[in-house]
Amino acid sequence: MIHRISVALSLAILCSTAARADIIDIAWNEQGRFERRVSVAPGKFAEVCGKLARADSVAWRFKASGPLNFNIHYHEGKDVRYPERRDALAGASGRLQVVLDQDYCWMWTNKSGQAVDLNLLLTR
Repeated sequence: MIHRISVALSLAILCSTAARADIIDIAWNEQGRFERRVSVAPGKFAEVCGKLARADSVAWRFKASGPLNFNIHYHEGKDVRYPERRDALAGASGRLQVVLDQDYCWMWTNKSGQAVDLNLLLTR
């Protein structure tokens, strides 16, 4: 009986850890920059989100140690809008012109079988 409880508890901990993905709030520094380094686990994602106002402009760039699926998105009700969406990138850059007061998210998904290191820079 104790062995079954121990196994069940171990599986529950393992499953909750395996389901974990990184969701990070944007915290702008005094120079209007946000930088982050993160490792994206196999089959998981990393997401960086923050509130932006209409007419804001954010320059973005990232570099990764392997290919990641990438998008910038926001939600309108149940719909998801993608100002940017690309697959299998190890790096990219661009500028987001904000059209609505919204929470915008930069998101990377790792479809590979190994962790991918990601370096991100956002600048207002």
